[in-house]
Amino acid sequence: MGEIVRLQKYIAMSGEASRRGAEGMISEGRVTVNGEKVREQGVKVEVGADVVCLDGRELKISNKDYYIALNKPVGYVSTAKDQFDRPTVVDLVKTDLPQARIFPVGRLDYDTEGLLLLTTDGDFAYKVSHPKFNTDKTYIAKIKGGISISGLARLRKGVKIEDYVTSPAEVEILDAADNHTFVKITIHEGKNRQVRKMFEAVGCKVAALQRTSIGVVELGNLPIGRWRHLTKYEVNYLMNK
Repeated sequence: MGEIVRLQKYIAMSGEASRRGAEGMISEGRVTVNGEKVREQGVKVEVGADVVCLDGRELKISNKDYYIALNKPVGYVSTAKDQFDRPTVVDLVKTDLPQARIFPVGRLDYDTEGLLLLTTDGDFAYKVSHPKFNTDKTYIAKIKGGISISGLARLRKGVKIEDYVTSPAEVEILDAADNHTFVKITIHEGKNRQVRKMFEAVGCKVAALQRTSIGVVELGNLPIGRWRHLTKYEVNYLMNK
């Protein structure tokens, strides 16, 4: 006897959509179980026995790789498991993909929010996170007070942090309000707390930080704490850039 799961969970396990997205598909009458259309939430199916179809196409649970974009909230650690039992980014996707061995690609600091990629594909993770591939990572930093012209110039040239000098960054002031300045910064590395340390090196303190893009993958209007599958174009671009 196979595992018994809720229908929306089965659809999520197939990689077709998140569990919330699967609920919408069911409500729209797009899903059948053993040839019968299902519109009610919470129907249970047996993995490996019941036939689940979406728009007439059978969905199967396999060992395929997953490529996920998550809008990470502040207060989550970028690991699969935390020794201090703090919530992890994997906690935000594992209920939808319980059989997939998902792990984060690189990291976002505990107090930083925004775009984080997760995957089951080690080669993909290497291509995205290793500095030699020069994958652009863009952030919006909310800094206290302002930033000087010389500070901007230093960031654009590269600044010394501890025992290394950062690569030149692309930096642009977006706005200023309530004694804070919003700065867009694009880097190619991704060392521990690098963006915060770069601003500290030029005399600025970061009050809040959000990552908005990695390569061609944009955070867009993805709600905080929610995730989506990467498109084939996004995956191919990051794998072959």
